[in-house]
Amino acid sequence: MLDLPQLITRYEPESGKIIGAPSVTRRLSDLRGCFADTKAFEAALAADNPVLYRVGAVEPGVGAGDLHYGVGLLMPGRIGNEYYMTKGHLHSWRDAAEIYFGLTGEGVMLLEDEASGESRMVPLLPNQAVYVPGHTAHRTMNTGTTPLTYIGVYPAKAGHDYAAIAQKNFRCVVIERNGRPTLVERTQLT
Repeated sequence: MLDLPQLITRYEPESGKIIGAPSVTRRLSDLRGCFADTKAFEAALAADNPVLYRVGAVEPGVGAGDLHYGVGLLMPGRIGNEYYMTKGHLHSWRDAAEIYFGLTGEGVMLLEDEASGESRMVPLLPNQAVYVPGHTAHRTMNTGTTPLTYIGVYPAKAGHDYAAIAQKNFRCVVIERNGRPTLVERTQLT
């Protein structure tokens, strides 16, 4: 049986923190290979190595029906025309779906079907939910001027496969064009 501290957690939407939970912080250098504009990435990295995002996670159980959740904070900014983003991942258990709930800020999620490579850009805004189907790579981008915070809820056995994304990346990227987020194929930028 779970004890009360595992059943009730407190999170701060403004900071993206879960009180008492472990978190992972990613800096610009941790996202080498994610941005299509490698020259802009190297120039930005030479000037600074800012924190791009932080994710805290609560993992109360590991049973077949258990859920985990994370709270993310993604800073505003761009590398060239590409918005600050998360590394993105597939789930190790490919059938696992996930739901993201927007808390603060403005962002989008890049969703890419693993089999077809079909990509789509979906808004992630406060008081909105984004459903990420199984077999779908997903990455979050902050398209606003303030921190983007969100909650992601996923099955306990989902796991995170970052290696698949590191190996082939996403087919598309989201760039700022005419003041708006725009989905373009990565090959169009090289």
